[in-house]
Amino acid sequence: MSSPQTTTDLDAVAEAIRSHDRFLVTTHENPDGDALGSLLAAKLALDALGKDVVMYLSGETPLPREYAWMPLGNLRRSLPDDAADRVLLALDCANESRLGPDPEVLASAPLVVNVDHHHDNSRFGAINAVVADASSTGEIVRDLLRGLDVELTPDMAEALYIALVTDTGRFQYTNTTPKALRLAAELVEAGADVHKIFQGVYESVQFAKLKLLARALERAQIYEGGRLVISYLLRGDFAEVGAAEPYSEGIIDYLRAVEGADMAALIREPPRGDAPARRVSLRASADELDVSKIARASGDGGGHRQAAGFSSSDSIEEITEFIRREYIDAARAS
Repeated sequence: MSSPQTTTDLDAVAEAIRSHDRFLVTTHENPDGDALGSLLAAKLALDALGKDVVMYLSGETPLPREYAWMPLGNLRRSLPDDAADRVLLALDCANESRLGPDPEVLASAPLVVNVDHHHDNSRFGAINAVVADASSTGEIVRDLLRGLDVELTPDMAEALYIALVTDTGRFQYTNTTPKALRLAAELVEAGADVHKIFQGVYESVQFAKLKLLARALERAQIYEGGRLVISYLLRGDFAEVGAAEPYSEGIIDYLRAVEGADMAALIREPPRGDAPARRVSLRASADELDVSKIARASGDGGGHRQAAGFSSSDSIEEITEFIRREYIDAARAS
């Protein structure tokens, strides 16, 4: 692999795409809307350019049900035999560990291209296009397609709209920039069906997810005078209500919405016993609070200033105390 370089104008990424024919396009494990939307849009665009493209996602965890209607039928969950012959295009992935446990993903690739908007991205690619002020990776992918002279189709526009609308919290988070809103209009003009996307993503909640939410809300506790909200989900909760791991997606937003809360945390035990002991999601309401620093302090995490996460083998009580300590330090520094 060549020495890393960083670009924000995407010229190096576009040139790499023009000069290669075979690609493995991937994103982080346990993907969200930005990850899947960016993945699908990039795949469709590379198809339009006549490239040989395989979509790959590490792990066996089912995709979140709110994205099950997306046309991701060709998504592979195991590496193709010819992965070593394909340029790896990693999207919305802050560091190499989030690509999954298979080291062959990076080690065998002839070229690794890293396109992302996380400000703490580790620049693990030979080419790194990290645009920290972009609303979403989908926004960066749109700029890339423009540079490649790829005309937006309705399917591409819908994939990019999913990336945009989910990562901006339906255009409510602080990353909702004028550029993001202009992009939304462009995608609608290109054929994105806003109503279909809204119904698919936000109005297809499974009853089991509501039961899981109820357990998280019942266990929620406030700390530091109400400025910090923490809750947890046990492995048994998933089994008892009939929920898969992706059903926990979005629950933390209910915790963050508590009046007076600067930050919320959700600790969850994955349903599978062989998975990392516990995963932790962090969200900030206060603009000056950087929860990605708290995630990095754990030794196994990262993310955005207002949305981050980490994994830990500590007990729920130990993780709670760690979050409280780090929150106090972060609040003092802000």
